[in-house]
Amino acid sequence: MKPPLASVTFLILGLVVFGLGEAILVTAGVGVSPWTMFAEGVTNVTGLSLGFATFVISAIVLVLWIPLKQTPGIGTILNAIIIALVLEYVLPFLPTFETYVANALLALVGVLVTGFGGAIYLVANLGPGPRDGLMTGFQTVTHQPIALVRMILELTVVAIGWALGGTLGLGTVFFALGIGPAMAIGMQILQLRSSAH
Repeated sequence: MKPPLASVTFLILGLVVFGLGEAILVTAGVGVSPWTMFAEGVTNVTGLSLGFATFVISAIVLVLWIPLKQTPGIGTILNAIIIALVLEYVLPFLPTFETYVANALLALVGVLVTGFGGAIYLVANLGPGPRDGLMTGFQTVTHQPIALVRMILELTVVAIGWALGGTLGLGTVFFALGIGPAMAIGMQILQLRSSAH
């Protein structure tokens, strides 16, 4: 339980950047990631702030880990806390634009930032995020392909989030199509940086 300081630093930096990307998507107002959409829906129904709703969802997901026999790491716990804190305290300071095109571009930036944050977080290798652990847990139990499990999970939270009034839109499409490539680009940039030193 004593990870190297460099790994913890990468972990925290990655989670802050990831949370910032999610916050940029929210402020763009043209559609958010599936799990943030779910949190927006919870906010609409309960009156909780977006950051706190995100934390509550992460906590509930972690409880679901127990029957799935998943083991959290320090990264899992910090994931639940830091992303919620960034959404809570950074969101009010982010700019919004008047035009749809500008906000759509802002959403694209949000996806790229989120992907880069995810890449930094993965480099730290200190435990999966709550949602990733849920995915791998379900995959272990059902023996279905990981891509199928991920898709079903994401579509389920999108459906619930949308039913509760979360923001479905172009940003959601950007996230669905772009988060994988954005993380891959982030990983390549980090590998180039590490090989340069």
